[in-house]
Amino acid sequence: METFKMRWIGYSGKFVHVALLGTFLKWIMLGSAIGILTGTASALFLTGLDYVTNLRMQHPWLLLLLPLGGAVVSYLYLKFGKNSSKGNNLILEQINDGKETIPLRMAPLVLFGTLITHLFGGSAGREGTAVQMGGSLSEWFGKLIRVNPVDRKILLICGISGGFGSIFGTPLAGTVFGLEVLAIGIIRHEALIPAFVASLVGNVVTTSFWGVSRIHYQVGEIPALTFIVVIKVVFASILFGLTSIVFSELTHLLKKWYSQIFKNPMIKSAVGGIIIIGLVYLLGTRDYLGLGVPLIQDSFKEDVSPFAFLWKLIFTSLTLGAGFQGGEVTPLFAIGATLGNALAGFLHLYAPFLAALGFIAVFCGATNTPIACFLMGIELFGSNGAIYMFIACIVSYLFAGHTGIYPSQQIGVSKYILSFPKGSTLASIRTQKKKKFSRQKERD
Repeated sequence: METFKMRWIGYSGKFVHVALLGTFLKWIMLGSAIGILTGTASALFLTGLDYVTNLRMQHPWLLLLLPLGGAVVSYLYLKFGKNSSKGNNLILEQINDGKETIPLRMAPLVLFGTLITHLFGGSAGREGTAVQMGGSLSEWFGKLIRVNPVDRKILLICGISGGFGSIFGTPLAGTVFGLEVLAIGIIRHEALIPAFVASLVGNVVTTSFWGVSRIHYQVGEIPALTFIVVIKVVFASILFGLTSIVFSELTHLLKKWYSQIFKNPMIKSAVGGIIIIGLVYLLGTRDYLGLGVPLIQDSFKEDVSPFAFLWKLIFTSLTLGAGFQGGEVTPLFAIGATLGNALAGFLHLYAPFLAALGFIAVFCGATNTPIACFLMGIELFGSNGAIYMFIACIVSYLFAGHTGIYPSQQIGVSKYILSFPKGSTLASIRTQKKKKFSRQKERD
């Protein structure tokens, strides 16, 4: 009898490993399929983005068409978009709650809308477009092969990771971003292998197959690890975290104000475009339009205006608040890099070094993804300053509090000794804070 039990256990173990091997191969194939889709979509988007950006630089008068472009995009979303206007939050809601449907039309809509935004000079990014295209294509692919609800969510995570990793050329950061962005303090390990495959394949498809190149930044000398330098980095990282709060809250506030004042989304976007044009002529510069890549490059090479980070923040919040399409991440890179550059003289640290820390730390505070941002720093800037990058990310993450650019992001584990109902979102917490403030004001 004992011998029979031992043999049964041995056979069961073999069956388990055969099943695991089957699951492993399954997700290698599915993750690769998502990677091919997202990598191809990102290559198309990046190529188009370069084209419209160069076109805008050659023809400055295109800025005057920004109100018209915004109105056209808003009309398309109103007429055909359904729930696509939720953007990245729609994908987070589908993964977390499974109550939403992500339409395939989201991919072409956000692609067209973002290209129009950049063609006419709106200050926006590209991460949102890549993630939304990835989520939309993953949802379509899941329906095509008829996966179950659990696998459907994993495919959506793959879409996020594949889109992020392929658009920025950071497969490791892309992997973890898709696992980490869903809920603060929790990483979805069940999707680790497929997310990595999707992100890696997406990046390879974008670069090797389609031949799309990306910009690289040189950090230069990394200061020696001393107590004084650590204190300075912590101080700068606190400012990075607080800056991410300002960006997130200002963007949400402007979205609310625009919508309250202008009920028609087309008028809302047109007015937002007019405001952007007015600011450009008021300041006499176009440095804060588009992605902000020239600002990032200057931050690693020379001194930039000490208020460049603030103007880029304002331009981006005004653009996204008015309903223009695009992401927040590349402008966040620009905000963080220029702020780091501005702090360099005050803190007596190398400007490229602080620019690199600001690059990842402001983004970290706005998305609540410290591990992904840390990995992004290593992938983009090398591992020599890994300790400083980790410090910058965790400090910014902490001081950003329970805020962020994704209102549908849930709280898995609170950052502080505070208790929130299970499944609370950043949007619900913001509502709770407002109610508490109103009650306090009434008592006073």
